Amino acid sequence: MEIERWERSEDISDAEKKVIQETWSRVYANCEDVGVSILIRFFVNFPSAKQYFSQFKHMEDPLEMERSLQLRKHARRVMGAINTVVENLNDAEKVSSVLALVGKAHALKHKVEPIYFKKLTGVMLEVIAEEYANDFTPEAQGAWTKMRTLIYTHVTAAYKEVGWAQ
Repeated sequence: MEIERWERSEDISDAEKKVIQETWSRVYANCEDVGVSILIRFFVNFPSAKQYFSQFKHMEDPLEMERSLQLRKHARRVMGAINTVVENLNDAEKVSSVLALVGKAHALKHKVEPIYFKKLTGVMLEVIAEEYANDFTPEAQGAWTKMRTLIYTHVTAAYKEVGWAQ
């Protein structure tokens, strides 16, 4: 089976780590709002993802989603996990550990198909690129693409480790 090019993790250089951390510091300053924007777009673009969320799986209206306290709480958790990864980019073991916990929880407890991580990280980059267009230079885009791959690679490795069967 051939692995898609972007699913193979590429090393993130020190310069790219710095770009990711600088971009993220501006994004994370608006953590909840950006997280909510990401989740709403994710659920609008991929409504099948809502099946994993009993609290808001029947919500269709983006304004209703935006007002949902459960969605806001989940947005803060997602952004917090990404923040931990970004803050620890120089500590490969910590990054691996955090993403393994996320992967295992989503595989075992929530039964989320791993493809949704690919979709969610894609939406995340779209939203960041739009809302922080001045910061999202081609250099930043390249670094964040590697970051997206790093997240997906580690999360799916955790799925494989727990014997996820689709």
